[in-house]
Amino acid sequence: MAAGAAAGRDPGPGGEKRILCVGLVCLDIISVAEAYPAEDSDTRCLSQRWQRGGNASNSCTVLALLGAPCAFMGSLAPGPAADFVLADLRRYGVDAGHAVPQPDGRLPASVVVVSASRGTRTILHAHGDLPDVTARDFERVDLSQYKWIHWEARNAAEQAAMIRRVEQHNRARPAAERVRTSVEVEKPREELLPLMGLGHVVFISKDVARHFGYRSAPEAVRGLRSRVQPGATLICAWAEEGADAMGPDGELVHSDAFPPETLVDTLGAGDTFNAAVIFALSEGKSLQDALTFGCQIAGRKCGIQGFDGIV
Repeated sequence: MAAGAAAGRDPGPGGEKRILCVGLVCLDIISVAEAYPAEDSDTRCLSQRWQRGGNASNSCTVLALLGAPCAFMGSLAPGPAADFVLADLRRYGVDAGHAVPQPDGRLPASVVVVSASRGTRTILHAHGDLPDVTARDFERVDLSQYKWIHWEARNAAEQAAMIRRVEQHNRARPAAERVRTSVEVEKPREELLPLMGLGHVVFISKDVARHFGYRSAPEAVRGLRSRVQPGATLICAWAEEGADAMGPDGELVHSDAFPPETLVDTLGAGDTFNAAVIFALSEGKSLQDALTFGCQIAGRKCGIQGFDGIV
C-alpha cells in the first residue's frame, strides 16, 4: 500500500491548506431490495454494489466532492478489500498518505440492506479486529499542512492525545496559522463521551442525545452545552427534524431538513451533514449558513444512491 504522493507535499506560500479526517474506513456491501426482507426468507435484490464506507472516510468523499483538498487517516489491513477502498479514496482525490497499514486483522466490513420503498438502511457491521491509529501514528502528521482536523470518536484515549498535540501546536502560532478541530461522537459509549469536551466543534448524534434523556436536538444542545469546552460549538442533527447548534455566543441556531422528493438512500447522510458543515465553517461561513448548508447537502444525498451527484 503505497503512501499517497500528496502526503509529503507542503502547501507552499499561498497554497490551500487541507482538511484531515481521522477514523474508520471499511467495505460496505450494499444490497438494495424493494423492501426489507422477512427473517428466514430468500429475496432477490434490485441491485448490489461494493462501496467504501466508514464515517471519516465518507466525510472525506463529501469534502472532496465539495471541492475541499482533504486527507484520510485510518487503519488498513492487507487484502483485496483494502486495495478496493484505497483505490476509491484516490479516485475521489482524497490523500490516503496517512492511512496506516496494519500487519494483522481484517478490514472492517458492513453488510447493508437498503429498502427502496422506504429509503431506510439496516447495517450489520463486522469490526475485523483491526487496531485504530494511535497518537504515535499521528505524530507523523505535519500539522502545518492542515487548517482543520476532524475525529470520528473511536479509541478515545489515543484521540485525546492527538487533539492535545494540535492544541500545543496552536498555542505556539498566530490565529491565522492555527488548526481548527472537530469531533463526532456518534455512539453513546461511556468511554467516548469525554471527547465531547475536546474540539472547537462537537457533533453529537440523536443516539447520544437520547442516551442523556433528551428528546429533541434543541433540548440536547441546551442541556449538553456545559460538556463542551468554553468557546466551542455544539451541533446535533435530528434527521427529518433538521439540526440545531449553539456557538460561543450561546444563541440557539436551527435549520430545517431538506428532504428529497423521493427518499432513496440514507446511508452516510450523517457523514454528509458533518462534512458539509465543516466545509462551510472552514470557508468562513456563519454557523447558521453552515448548518443550513449541511442540511441541504444531506438532503440531496438522501435522494440518490451513494454520494456522486450531491453537488
